[in-house]
Amino acid sequence: MLQRLRTPRGRKGSSGAPAWMVTFADLATLMLTFFVVLLSFAEMDVEKYRAMAHSMALAFGTANVVAEDIGGSPLTLIESDTVSLPEPTDTPQDEPAFIDDRAPAPQVTTIPQDIVELSSRLIGELEEEVADESLSVSFDQQQVVIRFSEKATFNSGEARIKPGMLPIIDRVVDVVAQCIGDVVVAGYTDDVPIASSRFRSNWDLSAARAVSVVHELVLNRKIPADRVIAAGRAETQPLVPNDSAENRARNRRVEISIRDPECSDSVPARDLPLQILP
Repeated sequence: MLQRLRTPRGRKGSSGAPAWMVTFADLATLMLTFFVVLLSFAEMDVEKYRAMAHSMALAFGTANVVAEDIGGSPLTLIESDTVSLPEPTDTPQDEPAFIDDRAPAPQVTTIPQDIVELSSRLIGELEEEVADESLSVSFDQQQVVIRFSEKATFNSGEARIKPGMLPIIDRVVDVVAQCIGDVVVAGYTDDVPIASSRFRSNWDLSAARAVSVVHELVLNRKIPADRVIAAGRAETQPLVPNDSAENRARNRRVEISIRDPECSDSVPARDLPLQILP
């Protein structure tokens, strides 16, 4: 008779991962440990690291990528205009140097001393008028500008200077006559068309006002007539948009510009309460 084979007691069929899997896992663990040890002994090149981070940022379309600490720290995104790559130096490798150019050097605008001198004299002479906003004194790198408001200088629609403004213009002449430089007198209006039998347009009115001021400048011959130019510019160069009564009043003005003045006895710019032209 056929006899049924029986499994010996206490012995069961094997199950679970094959034996080779254990060997593979041990090998992978050893390789990981090996590379971790290599990384711990590695020295990172700061310059190459920053260049790589910058390239990554450009590739992903983000801001510059800069690590907070070299080695082991996560990357942090910062504004692209706050950090730039430092220039290579001859510093030895064991003494790393870092260049921090996060704060760009401010650009300094140099104003010629003669412009400062003339502006100072005008401010000192016309202090009261500047305080009550009858006029203002401004400057840039090429010129000094005395700006007269229409309210203080002319009646509406007229080109005759108010009598109270004549002594003020005489004081301007006394100061400007001490310096050399071309003088341009320009009249300006707002954009509202003028309705007058005397003036055909704002061009006529602005030009007539400029000529009235020029007459006062050269009347006593302290300022040579060949230095002075009159110009009517109507509404072509407004200071502010002509969208309100207040703004239109600001745009109606006469300006005396002294270009490239040459004066003497200059004073320091820090002593001047001046307004720079926009």
